[in-house]
Amino acid sequence: MSWAAVIFFILGVFFALTGHLGLLKAPDVYTRLQTSSTCSTTSVLSILIACMLLSGISPFTGKVAAITIFFIITNPVATHIIARYAWEEGIVPWRRHQ
Repeated sequence: MSWAAVIFFILGVFFALTGHLGLLKAPDVYTRLQTSSTCSTTSVLSILIACMLLSGISPFTGKVAAITIFFIITNPVATHIIARYAWEEGIVPWRRHQ
């Protein structure tokens, strides 16, 4: 196994764990969306890059690259749709009490 793939796998696990911790600590739906979207994108992309590095140049790499492009496009769109629905339902963003 190449060292670059191991590093990307470790990065993927790290981003996934920090994303889950951010979901637990976030006060409202908007900050939860931000943490989940950012961390899921970086963790999935890191793991997919590691898979591409392990497989080398092969048809599998092309399939993983197509999945990566699909994920890069659909994840922000889905997050935006959820945030837009929350805004239209009248859910106000969290504000720090002063």
